[in-house]
Formats: sequence, structure tokens, C-alpha cells
Amino acid sequence: MNRTVAIIQARMGSTRLPGKVLLPLCGHSVLAHVITRALAVPEVDVVVVATSTLAADDAVAAEAARYRAMVCRGPEDDVLERYRLAAAEAAADTVIRITSDCPLLDPAVVGAMLTHFLQQRGAGRALDYLSNGLQRSFPRGLDAEIFTRAVLERCAREAWEPHMREHVTPYVYQHPDRFRIEAWTQPLDQSAQRWTLDTPEDWALISAIFGALGDGLNVFPSASVHALLDAHPDWRALNAHIEQKPLPAAAA
Repeated sequence: MNRTVAIIQARMGSTRLPGKVLLPLCGHSVLAHVITRALAVPEVDVVVVATSTLAADDAVAAEAARYRAMVCRGPEDDVLERYRLAAAEAAADTVIRITSDCPLLDPAVVGAMLTHFLQQRGAGRALDYLSNGLQRSFPRGLDAEIFTRAVLERCAREAWEPHMREHVTPYVYQHPDRFRIEAWTQPLDQSAQRWTLDTPEDWALISAIFGALGDGLNVFPSASVHALLDAHPDWRALNAHIEQKPLPAAAA
């Protein structure tokens, strides 16, 4: 019997937008929206928020518990170890990695990925890792990675370069000879769109989107966001100039 656990990494520290996970959207925090959307993914058994042991992240832990998520706390900088601890505490077989800067996460997109992942493994086809970020076609902010707990445990044992501990999965996709990996894509390339939350400019766009479509914790689909932005093309310019922080050169 497979147990699927969605693990959301979240903490108060943020270089470009401190405290972003607890910013308010439609009467609830950014983290509350991410948890709600993760819980809405079909076949997800439990959602865990993996935060740090720092006192500053007590508020993150309290907010996660308020919205029906398990809480696991671990090292601030060793996010890989945080994930390993969370997966172990939740008795995960399959792990979905989600970051707390994705309040527009679409449960339908993640659900389709999870169905494919489980079907491939159920049919005996080799698949260790599935990601819609390997070959980008979705807007940034709909990101998800799916892998087995065995893969996570192997990464925790073998990956010791700092960027691999901080970013969780580089050890997997940098070693396609050791893992069976697959990119999840869609026919239409929408990768130039930025729906993630990392800067004040991102916050301006996301606030506008939720102001138009949000009502409490309702989970509106990505199709509604596309339609809204088509009707307000100037909104895309709010954060179009923002560049994603790159991984270290060794992780490129």
C-alpha cells in the first residue's frame, strides 16, 4: 500500500522577501494557501511542513498545525535532512516536494504527475524521480517534484556538497546514470511566466491575482489565472524582469 506525503519546505528567513510565507492573502497566510492546495492533490495522504528549529520559525510551525498539516523541524540550512526527517516521521513511500513560495500551486497539475508516477511504478517501469522543472513548460510557481523515499534516503547518505543539502534534489538530476528520471511537460510552453513568490514584485502580481480570483481558501485552477492575465496583460509586467536566483555553478 503506497503512502504519499507532500512535504512543503517553509521558513521565515528569505533574502529578498523576509517573512513571505506568512504574508496575508484573502484572510489567510501564503502558507495556508500552499497547504490547502497540497491537501487538494488527489491521492495525497498527508501534508507535512518541514521548517527549521530556529525560534523565528515557531510561527511557521504554529501556522502549519492550524491548517491541518503535520510539522517536522530540522536544520535550517540542511533542507535535505529536513526532508529525510519529515518523510520518516510521516512514514512516506512516495514524496512530493513543494516549496512554500508557490501559493498558486495547481492540484490538478500535481495530481496528473502523481498518477503518472504511481502508474509507471505500478506497472513495473523504472521511475525514481519526476519533475516539471527539469524541462520547463509550466509557469514558475507550479513546480513539483515526485520521488520515492528510497531515493530521498540515498540522497541523504551520498550527497554532501552544500548546494545538494540546501536544494534537496540536485544529486538526483545531476546523476541520471544512478537514477531513473523523467521530465513532465505540457505542449504549450508557458515557462516565461512567473507565478512564484520571492520578491516584492512577485508579491504585487500574486496579490492582484488573489484579489481578483480569491475568496478565502478557494482553490482556483491555473486556467483561471491564465484567463485573468490574458485579460490584464499589463499585470505580467509587474515581475517580468525578475530573474530566478540560480543554483551554484556546480548544480547547473
